[in-house]
Amino acid sequence: MNTENIRVITQNCIRIGSGAGVIYIDPFKLNEEPHDADYILLTHDHYDHFSPEDIRKVSKAGTVMIVPEKMESQAGELTDAVDMICTAAPDVHKKVGELEFYTVAAYNRLKPFHPKKAGWIGYILNVDGVKIYIAGDTDMTPENEKVVCDIAMIPIGGTYTMNAGQAAELVNKIRPTVAIPTHYGSVVGSPADADDFAKKVDTSVRVEIKMEY
Repeated sequence: MNTENIRVITQNCIRIGSGAGVIYIDPFKLNEEPHDADYILLTHDHYDHFSPEDIRKVSKAGTVMIVPEKMESQAGELTDAVDMICTAAPDVHKKVGELEFYTVAAYNRLKPFHPKKAGWIGYILNVDGVKIYIAGDTDMTPENEKVVCDIAMIPIGGTYTMNAGQAAELVNKIRPTVAIPTHYGSVVGSPADADDFAKKVDTSVRVEIKMEY
């Protein structure tokens, strides 16, 4: 499975090129200002996921931004930067323009950082016939244990999310073709966590380490 269209820039900042357009998830700490986003998807409102400064770096005329329902008022400050703002709750299937996606609840089970009641989300994107799961900040949960996808992009940094071992356990349950670790190396976690994750993932799943900085 070809993943050349997928970049993990830093943290959970992901860029995906697709037939539906250019998709960014949680743009953050970008070194460039490409202004090439057709879609911007946000998982939740923490500063390393909702960065108005970086949204402005990738937005252009016609950009559509998709946010969790409880972020609607916060996202409103960016009406001058994007063409449209859409909201989504956990466990829904939507098509916005050319982009089809499903949402998955993203939350901590025992930690206080991401409560389930907040309504924060991960996304399963259906792009060019490939299902890409971007988990957001989450633990392993009953909801994401049921995810069916071709590519899984899973947080591994610990503290606020799964650590490398827990993330590998989730990947070994859902068995995508490719697993790509996210959310490590800057705010939390270290590059060594990606190597630890790769060692713990079943050999039937291809691990690709893509973090740029």
